[in-house]
Amino acid sequence: MQGKVEICGVNTSRLSTLSHAEMDHLLRRARAGDAAARERLIEGNLRLVLSVIQRFDRRGENPDDLFQVGCIGLMKAIANFDPDKQVRFSTYGVPMIAGEVRRYLRDNSAIRVSRSIRDVAYRVLQCKEWMTSRLGREPTLEEISTELAIPLEEVSRALDAVCAPVSLYDPVYADGGDPLTVMDQVRDTKNTEANWMEHITLGNAFRALNPREKQILSLRFYDGKTQMEVAAALGISQAQVSRLEKGAISALRKSVSVS
Repeated sequence: MQGKVEICGVNTSRLSTLSHAEMDHLLRRARAGDAAARERLIEGNLRLVLSVIQRFDRRGENPDDLFQVGCIGLMKAIANFDPDKQVRFSTYGVPMIAGEVRRYLRDNSAIRVSRSIRDVAYRVLQCKEWMTSRLGREPTLEEISTELAIPLEEVSRALDAVCAPVSLYDPVYADGGDPLTVMDQVRDTKNTEANWMEHITLGNAFRALNPREKQILSLRFYDGKTQMEVAAALGISQAQVSRLEKGAISALRKSVSVS
């Protein structure tokens, strides 16, 4: 979306803005049914829509589509906003616009979510919009859970299920150099290629041992038994267990070092 001047035929570089006093005056007129005031409010808040949809510009969606969906959210915000409450319109409008975009992305997602979870998510999102209007801020998950009498875990699970997927290559931070991506944040530093090769080599070496040696090593280092306990379980002496254990470990070391 960077560098794009026109969206849906609108020249974004020429979008107008409204002062706080103009917003208040127009909102009251629109609330009284003035269609011209409503139209002026929409035109004066298109920059707000643009700023919100830029959060979603790496999802691979058409910016024109997102802009149109964002405008629907803006119109809903204008229709439901109460100018008598001590809340700035942008504070109320941004969650409404973002919610509309998320709903669009969810409904058009290639990932299918079960009907029951989607129903819960729809109730949660409706409740979230209503509570945002009432509170003048986004409610917490705990507040939504209490309002709907739904367990907190179910609320969280439903919202997670309908979130738009994020690419592993989406940047999360950039400071002039190479950007830090989602992959950098979630990468597994333990199960690296080198560690996997060591694991495979050790597994092959273990399979080359005879059955008695495998059994002793499993009892000693997997089950955590002492040499006395292993001796009792196998019906042999502790000295035999010690000898067989040392021989097996020596064979493993030799096999791994050769590999």
